[in-house]
Amino acid sequence: MDSLSFSSMKSMLIQARGSLNSRLSEFEPLVLLFAPLVTLFLAQVIGSVLGVVHEKGLKACLVGFIMGFFKKIPGVQSYIDAEKQKVVDQLQSGGSSKKDNWAKELPVKGLGVQVLEKMETEKRNDPTWQGKCSGTVYIGGSESEGHFTLINEACSMFAHTNPLHIDVFQSVVRFESEVVAMTAALLGSKETVSGEQICGNMTSGGTESIVLAVKSSRDYMKYKKGIKRPEMIIPESGHSAYDKAAQYFNIKLWRVPVGKDFRADVKAMKRHINRNTIMIVGSAPGFPHGIIDPIEELGQLALSYGICFHVDLCLGGFVLPFARKLGYQIPAFDFSVQGVTSISVDVHKYGLAPKGTSTVLYRNHEIRKHQFVAVTEWSGGLYVSPTIAGSRPGSLVAGAWAAMMSLGEEGYLENTSKIMEASKRLEEGVRGISELFVVGKPDMTIVAFGSKSLDIFEVNDIMSSKGWHLNALQRPNSIHICVTLQHVPVVDDFLQDLREAVETVKANPGPITGGLAPIYGAAGKMPDRGMVNELLVSFMDSQY
Repeated sequence: MDSLSFSSMKSMLIQARGSLNSRLSEFEPLVLLFAPLVTLFLAQVIGSVLGVVHEKGLKACLVGFIMGFFKKIPGVQSYIDAEKQKVVDQLQSGGSSKKDNWAKELPVKGLGVQVLEKMETEKRNDPTWQGKCSGTVYIGGSESEGHFTLINEACSMFAHTNPLHIDVFQSVVRFESEVVAMTAALLGSKETVSGEQICGNMTSGGTESIVLAVKSSRDYMKYKKGIKRPEMIIPESGHSAYDKAAQYFNIKLWRVPVGKDFRADVKAMKRHINRNTIMIVGSAPGFPHGIIDPIEELGQLALSYGICFHVDLCLGGFVLPFARKLGYQIPAFDFSVQGVTSISVDVHKYGLAPKGTSTVLYRNHEIRKHQFVAVTEWSGGLYVSPTIAGSRPGSLVAGAWAAMMSLGEEGYLENTSKIMEASKRLEEGVRGISELFVVGKPDMTIVAFGSKSLDIFEVNDIMSSKGWHLNALQRPNSIHICVTLQHVPVVDDFLQDLREAVETVKANPGPITGGLAPIYGAAGKMPDRGMVNELLVSFMDSQY
């Protein structure tokens, strides 16, 4: 029976071959040669197009294609470039003219100690920031006294040091280790659920901490799952540092719209998870609105799919643990949440350390080791570095250690009490202005607000004319203030100026001379986000 089946199958194959050869004989040999090549080429083109659509979305691709077509019309591109330059000139507000007096080369004869006088003169020309800036300066009081003086002295004492040379500058190596350990203790390292393996390093700021966490997650997931085309998923409110990391490390980034409460939409993020997903992200709180994402739910999501989960605590790391102790209702946000694999915390924000100090923490050493870069084949010897920078300023490490040790738990509790109370007062004051609405329900020290009846960017321009430096937001159009110790004594002044700004815009709607409201408004409505991208790059390129 088997031999009959084999014979029958063989006969069918011979018959099929004869029939196929007969049909192919109708075509010229060159057609048979080039048809597969053309088909392969078309498949590659279609694959590339689908890849771009997958990466950027259908709407963005269509808009980009249409705009690309119009730009090829003679004169259109030059017109766009000219209009773009007008916007850049308005954004920089005469910055190019200031460059005329900037040094272009070394002085023939050095200024010696007189350079300090020149620096003092330049410093006096800076805009007033005391109590007027959203975030920016987190230390209270005057920069010539108190905590300012303490960290300045600590930094100057170690200005010559470099943690890269661990055998020479052992003091700053110890300082870094202790800053990391003290920060980890605030975020769950003492709890049994954490596994008590939490480790990390100091970095130059929140962006580097986030970038390193993304790099480590990418390499860890490649090691664990063999993922070679990595993707990560973040809420729309996630910090722009993730976009930077995605560009640096060739990672597909999915930005998922947040829910009506402006918190990460867990179900929507889940829908984007696939076999290439390396990590998801949550913020505590998010920079735009000061709202904490559902960290516990995101942790469970990460656990169920076996992927990494990074919590951005850059803003909240030195507030939330103390706010909880003060009795504020703070949802879980740290390593006590199962599924959290890494956390970023800025010490130079509410930790009141010198600018340029942050930490990146990992649940265990197995993940953290993927952060390091080791080189074995360099003629300069064996090399290993823990962070993006090789040489690092030991002065900043020392300044961060001094800030934390000098303040202690009692100092941070006192500061947190002040800024949380000021934030609540400010939020209540904004809610009392009928023309404005507060975006969501802030959990911490950021109050974002918009308007359904006024152009909020025109309000921002009036506030700017009164000396306030606030942050303009989009989706929805709004502005926010990040409350620091600098604002504690000036909450009433801020609210008074805000009420006056609202009344001014209400009585005289329309942009003010030199204001940026038209630009913010236009940028928000432009369908071609690539053009907005070019505008931002041109502006940044003009600043240096």
